[in-house]
Amino acid sequence: MKSEPAAEDADSTEKLLVDRARTGDMIACEALMRRYNQRLYRAIRSVLKTGSDVEDAMQDTYLAALRNLDQFEGRAHFGTWLLKIGTNAALARMRQRMRVVQLDDLPDLDNLEPMLDPDADAARTPEQQVSSYEIAAMLEEAIDRLPYDYRQVFTLRMIEGLGTTETASVLGLGEDAVRQRLHRAREMLQADIRGQDGSSVRVAFGFLGRRCNRVVANVLRRLAERSAERLGLS
Repeated sequence: MKSEPAAEDADSTEKLLVDRARTGDMIACEALMRRYNQRLYRAIRSVLKTGSDVEDAMQDTYLAALRNLDQFEGRAHFGTWLLKIGTNAALARMRQRMRVVQLDDLPDLDNLEPMLDPDADAARTPEQQVSSYEIAAMLEEAIDRLPYDYRQVFTLRMIEGLGTTETASVLGLGEDAVRQRLHRAREMLQADIRGQDGSSVRVAFGFLGRRCNRVVANVLRRLAERSAERLGLS
């Protein structure tokens, strides 16, 4: 079946951005980061959950990807390749943390940041807005309580909307394992939260505004510093 024009346009835009980023174009680097910030944040948060660790892992991921674009062969989408790097970075941080302290699987309430579509939010009454934020927070807490291997699959499939094949590629799993973990994650969430529509889950784990700008700015600064070092300007 032929690809939809919109999908083809998105692929060509991504390829153009990657090609320009290979040359050190900072505008293209920033565009790629902003294109994948939300997805990368959610994927890493499904492993780490702690806000500062997530942002640090995101920065490490972007730096590793943008400094090693020569290793990206283009056989998969750039986003898939980026998520693989991010997942590995998150798992490495989690293993490092486990060497020091035992992980606590309770939700990190201080770092919940449910964000909604501003346009949709403006059309709601104040009471509806409060209700939506409460639902988002409740969903985030319930998802955080999932064991991380189920949480990863659920986040990529249900929150980010990745297909089974792409999720399997990102996580290094078989497609049957992805389906089984998603099914089990649904069962555990249903036991935790009753009566919530699956579409409501997409409001959870937003990564917008100040935090997004902070990650992008830090990565661009470090890329610029490295370029200056290579040119002997620092």
